[in-house]
Amino acid sequence: MAKSKPFLDKEAQDFLHAYLDNPSPVGYESAGQKIWLDYITPYIDEHMVDPYGSVAAVINPEAEFKVVIEAHADEISWAVHYISKDGFIHPMRIGGSDHQIAPSMRVNIHTRDGMLPAVFGWPAIHTRKSKEDQPSLKNIFIDVGAASREDVEKMGIRVGDAITFADSLMMLNDTYYVGRALDNRMGGFMIAQVARMLKEKKKKLPFALYIVNAVQEEVGLRGAHMMAERIKPDVAIVTDVTHDTHTPMINKIVEGDVKAGEGPSVTVAPAVHKKLFRLIEDVAEKKKIKLQREVASRGTGTDTDSFAYAAGGVPSALISLPLRYMHTTVESTHKDDVEAVIKLIYETLLAIKPDREQFRYL
Repeated sequence: MAKSKPFLDKEAQDFLHAYLDNPSPVGYESAGQKIWLDYITPYIDEHMVDPYGSVAAVINPEAEFKVVIEAHADEISWAVHYISKDGFIHPMRIGGSDHQIAPSMRVNIHTRDGMLPAVFGWPAIHTRKSKEDQPSLKNIFIDVGAASREDVEKMGIRVGDAITFADSLMMLNDTYYVGRALDNRMGGFMIAQVARMLKEKKKKLPFALYIVNAVQEEVGLRGAHMMAERIKPDVAIVTDVTHDTHTPMINKIVEGDVKAGEGPSVTVAPAVHKKLFRLIEDVAEKKKIKLQREVASRGTGTDTDSFAYAAGGVPSALISLPLRYMHTTVESTHKDDVEAVIKLIYETLLAIKPDREQFRYL
């Protein structure tokens, strides 16, 4: 099979690896946000940071009409919850962390003095005799190589310290990016590339563009809500991940029909503004960008909902990146879809006019 060349240059690839490999658990996003901001700064005019660490990189800040493109910076994680007298840590999950994949995984514990390596321990298969010997939130545990609670505490580990899986980004068959936290730091990478394209192609937007990397999405879309109230945008385009439903064990009747490599997915939902949605569809057709479609009966489960229902109502839309194995350490996305999402957001921005009337229903 012929191997295609990466569509992004070395600068972008280096940023992608540094940004994806850096852990940014919910509530501890600042290190990742610094990496992101350092990269995007040459392509923007100014930036703002809110009290909880969400960042808005701004182009043309003096303009009255405001457009947001947004992703979230945080990842699911665990936290130290209880330390037994024998020195084992029983964790609490933060966000949608999957307890069934935890046993035998390597992790990092984020202490005040830095990260400490540890492992999710698990009894050998020979010793597990009953159906109850399955991973659950009641029985998974972490081993730091300590003999007692006192030993753990001497290591500087405290209740509440964040815990993340330890691994790094890789390529699979020169086709798929694979790693943890592609949900949704791949989104942060993509919106940063949009800013870079605007700068390098010398495009002058007739509105203020706020490139928002929000915190705390995984625990209730919190960072996006704060930024929506702070910015009060006229339009918001959110990018997040969605399920590739063409892998084993997924029911398309329940989850919809989306396939990696077939382009971005756009969602029809009450929170998604129909006129903005149609604009995105028209741009995709004109620029020959493949699109897939999904529907949500209520909320989208993404930061789209926070923007749509904030600041008196913000016309909002969702452009999703198909993702395999969400909320695992091997989240996988097709590189062609990454390129297509970047191009679709970029081209949609060029099609938006600074006119509030264009998004009125009546």
